[in-house]
Amino acid sequence: MNATRSTPPPSAIYIIVVVCALTHMGFGGSRIAVSLFALELGADQFAIGGIMALYALCPMLLAVFAGKLVDRLGPRFPMLGGAAGVALGLLLPYWFPSLVTLYVTGFLLGAAFQFFFIAIQGTTGAIGGPENRARNYALLSMGFSAASFLGPLTAGLAIDHLGYLRAYLVLAACTVVPILLLWLKPEILPPAAPAAADGTTKSAFDLLRIPKLRSTFIASGIISAGWDLYQFYFPIYGHAIGLSASAIGSILGIFGIATFVVRVFLSRLTRRWSESEILVYAIFVGAFAFLLFPLFHNPFLLAAISFLFGLGMGCGQPVSMMLIYNLAPAGRAAEGAGIRVMFNNVMHLTVPLIFGGIGSAFGFAPVFVSTSALLFLGGYYGHRANQLHSQPPGN
Repeated sequence: MNATRSTPPPSAIYIIVVVCALTHMGFGGSRIAVSLFALELGADQFAIGGIMALYALCPMLLAVFAGKLVDRLGPRFPMLGGAAGVALGLLLPYWFPSLVTLYVTGFLLGAAFQFFFIAIQGTTGAIGGPENRARNYALLSMGFSAASFLGPLTAGLAIDHLGYLRAYLVLAACTVVPILLLWLKPEILPPAAPAAADGTTKSAFDLLRIPKLRSTFIASGIISAGWDLYQFYFPIYGHAIGLSASAIGSILGIFGIATFVVRVFLSRLTRRWSESEILVYAIFVGAFAFLLFPLFHNPFLLAAISFLFGLGMGCGQPVSMMLIYNLAPAGRAAEGAGIRVMFNNVMHLTVPLIFGGIGSAFGFAPVFVSTSALLFLGGYYGHRANQLHSQPPGN
């Protein structure tokens, strides 16, 4: 069936953006709901780090498989299954409210959303032809940015006004429209990628032998680590300094607004600088912002720092998606997206555990400083890699 379905028209991207934004609202809101509910149930920072790490365990192990599956079957069924899995993961704490359930929820949400995310990341470039590729990724990233604002804000308001359990129902409701659209309108998505002309099956890790692609994977992982630590650790920091759930959600939402703003101007940025240079910029801006967080308790100043952090991190994801789609061999774009997700989730799995332990043992400031140092090192690596790739062979 996929083989005979025509490529969707350029206008299909708008429906896809709605599907992605609503699904990401539920998934993104779950992070603040799970973190704060775990605190309510008596969990310490290390335990919450373990829950957040479970968001990354299954995606880390299955990301490459998911990419191959999407290249072979097309994006519809992985996206449909992913959206349904997000809904189920959000309903579990409502049905079975306990700390053990939150561990299961973290695992299920991470697995389900990454099947969804790999599918859309690896196929967005095929909608409407190559001339629409930059527009597609810009629109998709703006949809995710809107969800990054609305998801945490919705979660925070729902927790304060409806309670933790009903907040999960509100977040699960975000997935209803995406599930219906994916089920009823398969024509909005592109068909499966054509098989390799020689009929051979290649290892996904052959893609790591392409130098620019390898550097992009690493840079994407560093950016993902900074993004993940912010979403994991800021709710804990905000709770410790006495901010309400609504205030924490609003500050996280300001971060989402910043990512949206910078993505509006992303096409202009790519005309002035290369995609690789923008990745390095994103990492250094994030490193600087992380140094500022522990210096302030005022929510307005923290919101301003979150906005700065969002300006940096907001560039990283769409630019790395574009680079991977452009650099991956024909018919292996979703596979490349799977390797990107694997790299990102190695960071998701290890970083919350490591930094949750640091926070439990030494307090907040070392966590922010250590994260800043990690980002600075990543930015330096990216800068050096750009210099090497720009040199003529033999130099």
